[in-house]
Amino acid sequence: MEGKDPWIRPLRGAAAPRARVLFLPHAGGAASFYAPFAGWFPEGYDVTAVQYPGRQERFGEPFVTTVEGLADRLVPSLRRWAAQPVPLVLFGHSMGASVAFESVLRLGRDRLTEHCRLVVSGRTAPSVPRESPVPDSDREILDHLAALGGTDPEIVRDPDLMDLFLPVLRNDYRAIARYRADPGAVVDTPVLCLTGDRDPQVAPEGAAAWKNHTTAGFRLETLPGDHFFLTDDPGTVVRLVTECADAGGR
Repeated sequence: MEGKDPWIRPLRGAAAPRARVLFLPHAGGAASFYAPFAGWFPEGYDVTAVQYPGRQERFGEPFVTTVEGLADRLVPSLRRWAAQPVPLVLFGHSMGASVAFESVLRLGRDRLTEHCRLVVSGRTAPSVPRESPVPDSDREILDHLAALGGTDPEIVRDPDLMDLFLPVLRNDYRAIARYRADPGAVVDTPVLCLTGDRDPQVAPEGAAAWKNHTTAGFRLETLPGDHFFLTDDPGTVVRLVTECADAGGR
């Protein structure tokens, strides 16, 4: 499955996995963002990442323009895993948290969440109203990313790279702006919420409100850092993910 499915990028394999972890990228992000995390996992973990259309090896494919559409297109790739008696952890950061949440909602409609866990990172809960508008113009988007620490300086300095990068950012930011989650939606899946203590995008109460979106176990962990806190201490992030996979929490 991993070698043929364009949606799934293998990062670390396991012949008989004790758990599977699937990372979902942030706005403008790609599967390769999570490659450094793979080496921190213990033996037996199968680690993959989602590759959205329109970037890296999927450059040239049409973008998916909504968060819901990304989940709709991704879920067929997840059903076989979700049906197996092996923990499946969906880890989404920022926009990826919304895609992961919507994906688990869809798996739940198929009654395929018995072995699933959801990790939401750097994202306010759906029940909390958005406090500020999503940046729209190229300048606003780039300024916003710079404030979050999410833009590689090499990309900003290279006009050719910016020409490739900006369409991805425009699409993803517009997908976020269009997204209207059901504020009462819940998953029957254990949820781990990770947040940075200096994240300008996510207030503490906005992270804690994820507890209202699960009928299973909930855990909130606040780590040092800003919006991209997870890159500061990947070892701790991976430890928390493995604890989530092993504990379940139902």
